[in-house]
Amino acid sequence: MQQNPTPGRVLVVDDDPTVAEVVAGYLDRAGYDVDRAADGPEALDRAAARWPDLVVLDLMLPGMDGLQVCRTLRERGPVPVIMLTARGDEDDRILGLEIGADDYVTKPFSPRELVLRVESVLRRSRTGPRVVHLGGAPGGPGGGSAPRDGVLRHAGITLDPAARRATRDGRELALTLREFDLLAHLLRNPGVACTREELMRDVWGWDFGDLSTVTVHVRRLRGKVEDDPGAPRLIQTVWGVGYRFDAPSGSAAADHEGEG
Repeated sequence: MQQNPTPGRVLVVDDDPTVAEVVAGYLDRAGYDVDRAADGPEALDRAAARWPDLVVLDLMLPGMDGLQVCRTLRERGPVPVIMLTARGDEDDRILGLEIGADDYVTKPFSPRELVLRVESVLRRSRTGPRVVHLGGAPGGPGGGSAPRDGVLRHAGITLDPAARRATRDGRELALTLREFDLLAHLLRNPGVACTREELMRDVWGWDFGDLSTVTVHVRRLRGKVEDDPGAPRLIQTVWGVGYRFDAPSGSAAADHEGEG
């Protein structure tokens, strides 16, 4: 398999020198430019000096924990984060996702699996969704065809996969990597009930994983695109199945405006 000669810069943050050395070693052998930090303040300093393409971040750090580090990084700029945690409590994993982590890996973990997840997150952050469709007429997976400019428009939401930019009613949406890809998938398939397994496969790129990851990201996404996240009108829960994007009646014509 041909590899990108410069796959990216990864900052590994872990106070356990053995874990940090193993993770950094595997990433280095995979071709990544690896930087290391042993605690939160050092991680923030190194990120400021050389902004990473991705951060592998331990949850349990001395002093400033991983959640605070992740939150501070998010305030400074967009960067994918994979959280490492030794905790088995689902609440801790969900909290990491809630503050913007793109994925988590529970210790003990396979270093090879972590490298694969790093590759998956970085690949999606650079390329975005591969196929863009708007439902309606036949013409490919998911039905319909994309507007000529490749931009998705539904219910006041405009999403540009090439620019990795999304707005609602002209207001910029501050979306994480996974939130962006999740919204793109839902917009490509309006009116279609998407299972959590399908979303895990098409958005995260995995045939396995904790489906609560999907649930948390849907909740976060609703908080950014819904007028009332507690009573969502756009991203509907289909009980026992998954989720469906419902565009309000009368929005279709506006969505295709300018297609010719």
